[in-house]
Amino acid sequence: MKWKKFQIKTVTQAEDILISALYDIGLEGAQIEDKVPLTALEKEQMFVDILPEGPADDGVAYLSFFVEEDGDGRLLLQGETVTEEQVLKRVRAELEQLRAFCEIGEGSIAVDETEDIDWINNWKQYFHQFYIDDLLVIPSWEEVKPEDAGKQVLHIDPGTAFGTGMHETTQLCIRQLKKYITPQTELLDVGTGSGILAILSLMYGARHAVGTDLDPCSVDAVEENRKNNHILPEQFEMKIGNLITEKEVQDWVGYEKYDIVVANILADVLVALTPVIVGQLKPGGIYITSGIIDDKEQTVTDAVQQAGLKLLEVTRQGEWVSVTAKKEG
Repeated sequence: MKWKKFQIKTVTQAEDILISALYDIGLEGAQIEDKVPLTALEKEQMFVDILPEGPADDGVAYLSFFVEEDGDGRLLLQGETVTEEQVLKRVRAELEQLRAFCEIGEGSIAVDETEDIDWINNWKQYFHQFYIDDLLVIPSWEEVKPEDAGKQVLHIDPGTAFGTGMHETTQLCIRQLKKYITPQTELLDVGTGSGILAILSLMYGARHAVGTDLDPCSVDAVEENRKNNHILPEQFEMKIGNLITEKEVQDWVGYEKYDIVVANILADVLVALTPVIVGQLKPGGIYITSGIIDDKEQTVTDAVQQAGLKLLEVTRQGEWVSVTAKKEG
């Protein structure tokens, strides 16, 4: 499938209104390129603790829209066959209307034809099966090799939600979970992402798992991975929402009912989460955290102890740290 790419040079403050205006004429799914720093919420949903320094925000933004092109070079827009010039005419008209009441910057339009590519699935070429100790992690589009027959296998497709098991922080959590899971384990996975930690816990023998996440994309990723690993719906439930700030989510999750809480998220988020999570843990429950860059280790261990938890163990892989603690009682 081929696509025409229409890229508009604008300013960051006009991104939302420009996307909305162009959506009305049939251009959807904007790709945004700018230098705006990430918000606190966006950082919460990412898989890193410290982000690399990026270039300074210069106020410039590029919005790219992709229009499907048929075999004869015609463009398909909202079910209508149009020419490239017709699309350009409509886009220019929208830009001129917007100029009348807001700053849109340069407003130039560049047109390019993409190579024949599957935009949704092309990323899969970069994700292949690998081992975490004796566990084989494999995407659904690959087959288990004959020499791996009989190995424990986790089928995982990250989709648009992070979490494949390749990151050191995930592997640290997995090793800690294996130490503490029993057939009676009730587990809470905060920031479940693709569901990998909850699903593995169930594969390792846990009785039931609950996951929460901020990103709605997590719902589809968890559902697909649950099915791929033959986990029953009643074994793994999840909810979108902020466990730290939303009472509704806290009530849904429940209080003093979890043998293990695992949270593979940012160190600063763990500081805010830990006093809350004490209420979800059973007396004697285990709290496993990661997502902690090594120079934030003290920050997290202090938060754990200040919340009244007993520090059990600190494990490390590369520059990443996992902190495990226990609720006494």
